[in-house]
Amino acid sequence: MHRPLLHNTDARRLFLDLHLLLRAEPGPGRGRDLDEVLYRLGFVQIDSVNTLARAHDLILWSRRGQYRPRALESLVARRRSAFEHWTHDAAAIPMAFYPMWQAKFARDEARMQARWPAAGRPRWTDELDRVLRHIADNGAACSLDVANGEERKSTGWWDWHPSKTALEFLWRSGRLAVCHRKGFRKFYDLTERVIPEAQRNHWIADADIVDWAMSAALNRLGYGTSGELAAFFEIVTRDEARAWCDAALASGRILEVDIEMADGSRRRCFSTEALLDHVRKLPGPSARVRLLSPFDPVLRDRGRAERLFGFHYRIEIFVPEAKRRYGYYIFPVLQGDRLIGRLDAKRSGTMLVVRAFWPEIGVRMGNARTTGLMSELERVRHLAGADTIEYAKDWLIDSADG
Repeated sequence: MHRPLLHNTDARRLFLDLHLLLRAEPGPGRGRDLDEVLYRLGFVQIDSVNTLARAHDLILWSRRGQYRPRALESLVARRRSAFEHWTHDAAAIPMAFYPMWQAKFARDEARMQARWPAAGRPRWTDELDRVLRHIADNGAACSLDVANGEERKSTGWWDWHPSKTALEFLWRSGRLAVCHRKGFRKFYDLTERVIPEAQRNHWIADADIVDWAMSAALNRLGYGTSGELAAFFEIVTRDEARAWCDAALASGRILEVDIEMADGSRRRCFSTEALLDHVRKLPGPSARVRLLSPFDPVLRDRGRAERLFGFHYRIEIFVPEAKRRYGYYIFPVLQGDRLIGRLDAKRSGTMLVVRAFWPEIGVRMGNARTTGLMSELERVRHLAGADTIEYAKDWLIDSADG
């Protein structure tokens, strides 16, 4: 049977539109509007790196220019319309999805019990009851509050002291929930004090959770292999994902489609008639130059970004023929449906310091595009809390020179 073909331009535009980056979408970036953004994205990764703005703040700001960090804090800590837990990493997740995380709590608990002892984390199981009792009796606590005279180290997660390990285990397994943060430090409380009863006591069968997770992932990606769909929320196992795709394909719920990659090759994926019909209704892309977080959901799967956009993001990469070396934390830059380059910028006090911008090979930085980039930097200056922008000498690298 002939498979539909989604050309690369259409594939990129569908992917970007579902990630709220294709067109201009007005909104205040707080309250119910931010709830909708989070729901449509599925989650937003939370990360502590803060060279310009924290990753989750930059992700949300790139969709809603009026967004400010307190708006996400409000969703989690006050409105309780979102909760913190894990997908592939720590994330803020719509509260409506909480019942589906029951399966993840159980699976994570089994995984942690199997793996953490082998990782050299002694005595943490002895601390579980004490930590849980401390929070039950005293209220919300951070890792410092539950420390039990243990020697504290700071060389990485593998050096967590036993009570910190116990705290993380109780959170990951669903018995505790993050109730708020101070700075970037998490505070935990009993789940029943944080999660609304309607979501906490809503039981869903495992098979229905698998069906939801796969369907929700497909509707947010537009297309994908069974493994890519499973990786979206990291609830479903790869075997469950393959079985779901086989059954959904046989029943006509999904179909196979060829996706043209940036290099002209084709990749067989799954999609739906509704998503392919959505492609035909897409507007042209916005001409705005957008600064993205390295953890933006359109880029977190580095292999997919390479295949779909021809964009090779590495933490540190040296391309001999282009004579380019990028630093540890650079910001991808999007214009329309194309990733046009990467930026090295950092907040220093009240100044935003722009050190370099490398256009992608073949991208010409004419006056209009350069002005668009500088306008975007002026916009992000407000998010970063900077008063001025300082451009390094020769910050705009000629694409021909690398």
